[in-house]
Amino acid sequence: MTTVYDVPAEPLIKKLAEKLQNEFKIEPPEWAEWVKTGIHKERPPENKDWWYIRAASILRRVYIRGPIGVSRLRGLYGGRRDRGSKPYRHVKGSGSIIRKALQQLEEAGLVKTVEGKGREITPKGQSLVDNTAYEVMKEIGKFI
Repeated sequence: MTTVYDVPAEPLIKKLAEKLQNEFKIEPPEWAEWVKTGIHKERPPENKDWWYIRAASILRRVYIRGPIGVSRLRGLYGGRRDRGSKPYRHVKGSGSIIRKALQQLEEAGLVKTVEGKGREITPKGQSLVDNTAYEVMKEIGKFI
């Protein structure tokens, strides 16, 4: 059986983003057009479909590291902040984006809340990710 661990992340996330956009009720909020993805960024994303890509990436992260909370995900989506003449430092990414994406994935039934531990993937979400990984594996032609 093909899983997330068997395929490269980038094609899997792109394929998952397409599925989330077309098959599930994942919609970017009104403010997603202007928001930055973290304090370490200077501008908002240029890709129009960035919300779906971020939601797919979060779904993959929850699959791999779950149960995981918003704070830990903020650390994963953070980056280096330019502080002028001072040395760069790591800062966390936007919690609002991650929180809203997780809420949408939860409404779609792909993620569930575990009391006191964060969120983990549901059987429906695991099936979606595994089937998508199988499709990606078929496309790149790396069957073992």
